[in-house]
Amino acid sequence: MNATPLLDSILLGLFRYRTRGFMRMTECDGTVPPRPRTGGTYLYVHIPFCEALCPFCSFHRVQHCRPQAARYFTALRREIERYHQAGFGFTGVYFGGGTPTVEPEELLKTIALVRSRFGVREISVETNPHDLRAPLLTQLRDGGVTRLSVGVQSFDDTLLREMGRIEKYGGGEQTAERIRGAAGYFPTLNVDLIFNQPHQTLASLERDLAIFQTLGADQVSCYPLMTSPSGLRLLAGAMGVPDRRRLRQFYQTIGRRLAAGGFAPTSAWCFTRNGGGSDEYIATADNYIGVGSGAFSYLDGALYSTTFSLNTYEERITRGLTGIVTQHQLSPSDRMRYALLVRMFGLGLDRAWVLRHHGPEFFRRLWGELLTLRLLGAATRNAHGWRLTEKGRYWLMLMMAEFFQSVNAYRDAMRAHVATEQATVESAALAPLAETGRAGVRV
Repeated sequence: MNATPLLDSILLGLFRYRTRGFMRMTECDGTVPPRPRTGGTYLYVHIPFCEALCPFCSFHRVQHCRPQAARYFTALRREIERYHQAGFGFTGVYFGGGTPTVEPEELLKTIALVRSRFGVREISVETNPHDLRAPLLTQLRDGGVTRLSVGVQSFDDTLLREMGRIEKYGGGEQTAERIRGAAGYFPTLNVDLIFNQPHQTLASLERDLAIFQTLGADQVSCYPLMTSPSGLRLLAGAMGVPDRRRLRQFYQTIGRRLAAGGFAPTSAWCFTRNGGGSDEYIATADNYIGVGSGAFSYLDGALYSTTFSLNTYEERITRGLTGIVTQHQLSPSDRMRYALLVRMFGLGLDRAWVLRHHGPEFFRRLWGELLTLRLLGAATRNAHGWRLTEKGRYWLMLMMAEFFQSVNAYRDAMRAHVATEQATVESAALAPLAETGRAGVRV
């Protein structure tokens, strides 16, 4: 092993050790948590339904079932109302999944509720290439959506076939044409691409980037392939196992090719034309609330998770609770490490922000981490704080991916509790929720 991969392994090992306590969740009562004392709050709305369940995806998602989805959206809007009644305010909202546009009318109704209750101006929605249709695009634009993010993953038909996407969403050429047709509808049109797929070549990646730059999209999010322990087993059977030794070469190629096309990094894996705004709310929002099944929240140093059971979620909302079932109050040091991770992932750490939120104790506790970043050339310091370098962006990409791997492991554990429920729905997607049974599922 040469020095560079060895250093990567050492840094990731230290990162795992220092953040080992982040996801130690314990059960809680599920009432609305206290409003944060400082900073703005973002709203994340999770829609878990998908037409096709991709083998690489580790997010909480279930096979789309229309009757189940209708009940879910009804419960979801009731939970959103609950936060309004508790006096929460939100600076923006992100609808993720799953595929939020799988039920357009329900989604539009939920967007309208959020706008009327909280007056948000930033509204992001995830979708898939199949839903890039003129009527829906117009409805989303007129409904106030400011950023549409399209899950493409690749324009390579061979890779799309391995992912099980080509039958449902079409090939790379068809997807490219749909994105071209969607350009101009929204202030920001984002394309999601995944790199380091098992059979992806450097030439295939470069072709994906070249195609992307012809589409008229404003932003691209290039994620390393991340999955959960159980997802890795599925991935091995469907696509193979990714080779981590290629990560650096792929990542550097992405940065170089996009820079040549006028795209600048706005986070460690998001690139925007002419360096415009990003929508990485985890990196920019001081706090965020997650509603729906399988969502996470972060408020004043406390992490929360909602139930991964759709049955239990509906039941809890009916009982006047939120979907939250577990929480973990980070220690003061872990809270500061979390802040360092997400702020550096967003390319920089502002000294005034640190003093406002954590005080001078931040520098006394994390002097080792900050010094390491500077000595390794991962960050530079100026009068305002710390700025991530090109070398540092690669390491922060690795660290954020590692953090999400720990979240994925938690998702795995939670999904294990509701495996029977999910298997029933996925094998009979048209069965009403009442027919799948409610006994025994509580997390």
